[in-house]
Amino acid sequence: MVHTDAPTLLNYIFLPALLLRLSVVMLRRGLLFWLSRVGVLLVVVCCCLSLLYVISCSPHADEPMAGQPLPRPGGMAIAGGPSRPGGVGGAPIGPAGREGFQALLQEREEQHRQHIASLKKQIAQLKEALQERSEQLKGMQNSLEKTAGRGTGGDVADERSHSDLQEFLRSQLSRAEVHSGVRLPSEYAVAPFESFTLQRVYQLEMGLTRHPEEKPVRKDRRDELGEVVESALQSLNAPHQGGDRMKASKVYTPSDFIEGMARTEKDKGTLYELTFRGEQKLEFRRLVLFRPFGPLVKVKSELVETANMPINIVLPLSQRADKFKQFMHNFREVCVKQDGRVHLTVVYFGRDQMNEVKGTLENTSRELNFRNFTLIQLNEEFSRGRGLDVGARAWKGGNVLLFFCDVDIFFTADFLNTCRLNAQPGKKVFYPVLFSQYNPAVIYGSHDHTPPVEQQLIIKKDTGFWRDFGFGMTCQYRSDFINIGGFDVDIKGWGGEDVHLYRKYLHSNLLVVRAPSRGLFHLWHEKRCADELPPDQYKMCMQSKAMNEASHGQLGMLLFRHEIEAHLRKQKQRSGAKKA
Repeated sequence: MVHTDAPTLLNYIFLPALLLRLSVVMLRRGLLFWLSRVGVLLVVVCCCLSLLYVISCSPHADEPMAGQPLPRPGGMAIAGGPSRPGGVGGAPIGPAGREGFQALLQEREEQHRQHIASLKKQIAQLKEALQERSEQLKGMQNSLEKTAGRGTGGDVADERSHSDLQEFLRSQLSRAEVHSGVRLPSEYAVAPFESFTLQRVYQLEMGLTRHPEEKPVRKDRRDELGEVVESALQSLNAPHQGGDRMKASKVYTPSDFIEGMARTEKDKGTLYELTFRGEQKLEFRRLVLFRPFGPLVKVKSELVETANMPINIVLPLSQRADKFKQFMHNFREVCVKQDGRVHLTVVYFGRDQMNEVKGTLENTSRELNFRNFTLIQLNEEFSRGRGLDVGARAWKGGNVLLFFCDVDIFFTADFLNTCRLNAQPGKKVFYPVLFSQYNPAVIYGSHDHTPPVEQQLIIKKDTGFWRDFGFGMTCQYRSDFINIGGFDVDIKGWGGEDVHLYRKYLHSNLLVVRAPSRGLFHLWHEKRCADELPPDQYKMCMQSKAMNEASHGQLGMLLFRHEIEAHLRKQKQRSGAKKA
């Protein structure tokens, strides 16, 4: 009984105590293990924070602080090794030590300021980059949504847009004079048709050729009429259904086309009426086609600054000192007093009247304090192309806008701005169409009744004409003139060189701007065509002389003046007889 209960008593008394001690030992060991790990982790974190603080607060390696000694209280400096220039150990700080310490503090403070400014700049750049990336991401999301929605909402939007365009084009057709006419105020408001065949166009607006009938010269015009005839033939030869079966019809060919008429209303479209031979002898097929003009489309909007766009006016001259004085009078008023951004280059041929020309320039320079001019003398035969070429190449101030001019030209300040706005280096050149003045003696009856030049410059059919056959006045940049090859300097005398240069530009990739200019005039002067000119140049000179004299009606009055005077005498005699 005793022996059997002893182990049980030991189990109940000693075993729990043993287990308790074991658990306490294990708990202590676990706590020590976790405490050691936490301590190591805290040490690592503190080291990292200290390292980050040292990196952010220490000066950069490329700054001069890296090699400067650090002052000590006793005047001792430490920079890679001990040095004692000013004191020992704990000696009091001298004035030099205080100044060095303050300078060091100021320098450190400045470095920190710079570092902070650099960080702020980097932060701003990162914000901008983030905003830009956000916008790009937003745009990609929108495009993806549009792509995903094309099957539903996208198709509806496209159909609506197409429907709106079709409705606009139909409205253009209803507004034009196609199905019925409109009331017009007078005969001058009529938009006339022009008729055409497969080979010829018969036109009222004869253009530069002055031919009442001609082959279409412009490629776009040829392509336009060819497309119209081809479209009409396709429409005529298309199968036509009548009832339940197809109607057999004649196969039309271009030889069946008789004539067509076309008229353009610039705000609506172009109307075409074409006539073909029918199946029978006295039958004709008439087709009416209409090409509507679409709505206006914005292409570009830009700001053009002309403050730093000087113009170099190049003027070739030989004798004619009196005309040069008249030219300089206009130059003083427009270029010097109003514009102020013009240089004048005069290329003078020969020595006769050279002193007069030079004196005129010097007077202008002295009176108006004007220095922007160059006078070049060439002792050779006059050649306009040679003079302009020499004047253009003589400029050494970079790429400048050139205006090739003549001594008989009158221009306004508005024209100079038009010149600047319509020429662009490497892109376009400006060939203005000037208004050429008729003989003032014919216009005003005699020289005694002729008003001053400024009052003669009126754009009317009885005072002058648009000189659309002349290409001598042009605005172009010097770089374009050099790259195109300049003038043909072998052409002597009058005419021909300007057309040669004009055709060079037409054959290039530059845009040629050709438009009438309301601020550019050619003053009338008597023209003499020299016998030494070749036949083609002499013919051009005589045609120009005839065109310059007067209008068609005024020349007719001069031609029939004797008959008119005889008629007036008879009328006077009859009125006298009636009174008697």
